[in-house]
Amino acid sequence: MKVFYLNNDGGGFADHIDIQEGLTVEHFFQERMPDRRPEDYLIRVNRQPAARDQRLQEGDRISITPTKIEGALGATQV
Repeated sequence: MKVFYLNNDGGGFADHIDIQEGLTVEHFFQERMPDRRPEDYLIRVNRQPAARDQRLQEGDRISITPTKIEGALGATQV
């Protein structure tokens, strides 16, 4: 089945991709970002925050955005 995947990590990209039916948000994240921790990202499905056990459906829009940017200084560090 096809979903729209928007990856905002690093250079970012967006594309329609094929995934297996019944795939959960957690498994999707593990497949696409195996060396990353899900708690470091905001994961949304159809622009809404997603639960790890949510099953993806045909036509869903999945976006993965880091909650912290490496190397960025916090307001108190400037």
